[in-house]
Amino acid sequence: MLSVLRVRHLAIIDQLEVELGPGLNVITGETGAGKSILIDALGLVLGDRGKADLVRTGADRAEVEALFEVGEDPEVQAALDEAGLGDEGELLIRRAVGATGRTRAYVNGRLATAGQLATLAGALVDISSQHEHHTLVDPATHLGFLDAFGQLEGLRDALRGEFATLREADAALARARQDALRRDEREDLLRFQLREIEQLDPRPGELEELLAERERRRHAERLAQAAGGAEAALYADDDAICEAIGRIAGELEGAARIDARLAAPAEQVASALSQLEDAARELGAYARDLTIEPERLAEVEDRVHRLQRMSRKYGGDEAAILAHRDAARAELDELDQIEERMTALEAKRDAALREAGARARTLSERRAAIAAELGSRISEQLHTLGMGDARVEVRLEPLSERSGELSVDDARLTETGIDRVEFLIAPNPGEEPKPLRKIASGGELSRAMLAVKRVLSGVGRAGLYVFDEVDSGVGGAVAETIGQKLAEVAEHHQVICVTHLAQIAVYGERHFRVEKVVEDGRTHSRITRLSEADRKEEIARMVGGLKITASTRKAAAEMLAGARARAS
Repeated sequence: MLSVLRVRHLAIIDQLEVELGPGLNVITGETGAGKSILIDALGLVLGDRGKADLVRTGADRAEVEALFEVGEDPEVQAALDEAGLGDEGELLIRRAVGATGRTRAYVNGRLATAGQLATLAGALVDISSQHEHHTLVDPATHLGFLDAFGQLEGLRDALRGEFATLREADAALARARQDALRRDEREDLLRFQLREIEQLDPRPGELEELLAERERRRHAERLAQAAGGAEAALYADDDAICEAIGRIAGELEGAARIDARLAAPAEQVASALSQLEDAARELGAYARDLTIEPERLAEVEDRVHRLQRMSRKYGGDEAAILAHRDAARAELDELDQIEERMTALEAKRDAALREAGARARTLSERRAAIAAELGSRISEQLHTLGMGDARVEVRLEPLSERSGELSVDDARLTETGIDRVEFLIAPNPGEEPKPLRKIASGGELSRAMLAVKRVLSGVGRAGLYVFDEVDSGVGGAVAETIGQKLAEVAEHHQVICVTHLAQIAVYGERHFRVEKVVEDGRTHSRITRLSEADRKEEIARMVGGLKITASTRKAAAEMLAGARARAS
């Protein structure tokens, strides 16, 4: 439900805010006061193209904000999820149009594209004014109207789930067939890779060990000199450090027998001597064992190169190489059994196709059974809406097959079935029915939409319906009938209707008047929600024109009372 619409600096609107409610909201006012600009503003926040000439003269930009209460509407939530715009229970859409024509859109404070707004629009609002706003002229929507009328959504949802299963099975089979086509080439590649890895036979951590060994062998001479020189200085030379420390240790040990306070330092020197002698022996052994082996260094260099090259090829380290080896073995096993796998996948796909196909046939039969009734019901509504003997035909045709796509009974199978549905209309007796989009009159289109909505008013999702030209070219009893039908639709949906006719306006649960005023030399529009007294004055104006008399006030009161009586 649209709860608040706020407009700033749009055309002749300076600043305007309207709080709407459930049921039928009617908007009236003199011609040129700006009533339809409100509908244009709503269209703007729902993705219509923004133009620089919409910006009020002297303003930098025009802004429109619309606050929707969406609750847990699944269609709106799906649209929000698809656009990545979150779920907050309320939806605040803001659209700004700069004086240069550049636009910005925000949904719940986050930047959004015009395409995202258009996606949301389909789930939020159905506007009937100009042709481009009519969902009714788009045959893609007609299937939904028919299914809503026949209460076939459950059957179609079941088909959607079965079709998803079928599509997944068909895709798996297609992948298996591609695998079969390239099996020989793939097997050759996998066997080559497997042989290459098995010949190398890497083990985790090996590269790190080899890199350390390579560094050691590259600098073997320097390491031997360092270790041997240290061993000689500590122990082997005539003036070795250990010999000097040994003399010191002996002297301190003798002195400690005289003064016990020297015992601890004597032990520390003796311990240091022992550690240095151990280190000298290890350094000597290291220097004697360390040999310069060019052949081993070459082997290490080659092994490091092969491991590094294969690590880059298969993912980064020895573990990745071994993981690729295991995956190659598993894939070779699968390729060896590709025929059996394809047979199983074909059986799974065929079973899913039979199940989805049977559901699609049932759905098509149900649609065919109710199509004539829906056409007849819409035609009846059109007769009462001033469209004479106009006749609506709901035509079902099988979806044309496409190469490579799933089909049932020579018809393309989709998640909505095997049918194409289009509403056709014959405006006059004896004429062939033609697509609704061929109708030139916006008023006729709006009344056709009202007829459809009236027939479907008790089914389908609740949403906002907007009617702008529904009263075009009618009056009298037809206008009153339009008002009654709008009120009936509004029992199940929020409805906004812009009207020039009192016979329609009296059915509104909320009545707003738009008027054009001049202040400080500037013209702007303002909107007011009317009290009961003001509403009677507005209805009297609509009945009698500029001159409101006692008789027009009486007529207005009677019309309002009659509308209330018929609605109760």
